[in-house]
Amino acid sequence: MNNEEMAQLLVELCLSEGASDATASMGTGGQCMVRFSNNEITVVDSLRHRSGSLFVNVEGRRASTNVVELDQRALRTAARKAVAIARASPAGDEHVPLPNGPFRYDPALLSSPRVGLDPESPAAWVQEAVSAGLKEGAERMAGSLIVNDGERTLATSGGVLATTEGGSIELSVRAFGRGQASGASVSLAVDEEDLNPSATGADAGRQARMASEPVQGEAGIMDAVLGPMVMASLMNQVGRMASAFHIDTGMSFLAGRLGQEVASPSFTLLDDPTMPGTYGSSPFDAEGLPTKRTAIVEDGVFKTYLHNSTTAKRHGTASTANAGLIAPRPFNLVMSGGREDLDSLIRSVDRGVLVTNCWYLRFQNYTSGDFSTIPRDAMFLIKNGELAGSIKELRLTGNMPQMLRDLEGATRERQWISWWEVSTPTLAPHALIRNVRFTQSSR
Repeated sequence: MNNEEMAQLLVELCLSEGASDATASMGTGGQCMVRFSNNEITVVDSLRHRSGSLFVNVEGRRASTNVVELDQRALRTAARKAVAIARASPAGDEHVPLPNGPFRYDPALLSSPRVGLDPESPAAWVQEAVSAGLKEGAERMAGSLIVNDGERTLATSGGVLATTEGGSIELSVRAFGRGQASGASVSLAVDEEDLNPSATGADAGRQARMASEPVQGEAGIMDAVLGPMVMASLMNQVGRMASAFHIDTGMSFLAGRLGQEVASPSFTLLDDPTMPGTYGSSPFDAEGLPTKRTAIVEDGVFKTYLHNSTTAKRHGTASTANAGLIAPRPFNLVMSGGREDLDSLIRSVDRGVLVTNCWYLRFQNYTSGDFSTIPRDAMFLIKNGELAGSIKELRLTGNMPQMLRDLEGATRERQWISWWEVSTPTLAPHALIRNVRFTQSSR
């Protein structure tokens, strides 16, 4: 059976077992992963896969499961198991039927360029990145490159049957220099023509060289220029907290703020999976609805929660086509840029910090938005509008709503970011935020 036949069969089996609604997603493809450290490739791993996922609703009781074994007997067992788990689950909302298809999808989103999985090409790209970083002054280079290629089919009991195909490349590089100095850079592409491993490696290597011999930073409240990797991490939290699931569970600083000013008037954040050729584009959500461009925050005003069919009915509105299997989610976050370049942002700071990357963003209070994150890699003191030395061991301790309100400027140039700290692909600029609290930390 092909993917379409298998997905349709799974939906039919779930309905025959008593499900009110069901969706089945089947994927076929491959992945090539290259890891490198100390300037050398250490792992090259290629695999092909065919697997699926199943979601069922039994009168408001929900369950999901992965499908690995794909013979008809195993499919029937998976359907029976999913329905049984749903029946045993706690009662939730009243049953909301899946959207009735079929729907029309953007052809440009259904089929994007495929990426070859010959391990020789990814290995060559890694070598380009390593060479460029060393040329810029780094002493050691490390990171990973992941290439995916394949197709995905969605079938639903609402009459949806659609297949999308394409590939993606994700390069993550860290460069290391003298005295705990390091730099990081990432590159995303949907085909090899858009990938520039030399520029990515050079960026990380340049940061590591500039951050040579960092000294202990001083704690205090200072202005901050935050790089795209940091801003993407913050924007992921804003996008996640806009999900109606987090609103309804009381775990969002955006709860009760619809129609209110929540950020600087210069700030806009979109979810736009309709951008062809981007890493997070998708023609349909997990319920089969055609995706669309959605303004989450526009000119500083919080415009909408992200909804699936169930949360939309609960809130008396329409789905924003952001369904995940369980909770609504963003696909492709786009933060507005500004009119500045990085040098002009730095010149506008009398005393502050340039942060290029951060790890481990954690909330101390979801409803108030209090959080902290640890700056990693190149970090610089700013004095009188100039970089005044490399620093280390500070923690950024902030409040998300306050930081959004204190955002004063952003660069025209933006960068797509996705890596293990940023799960939703995000287009982000450098940004200037006033009065950010930094406390002492250690690596």
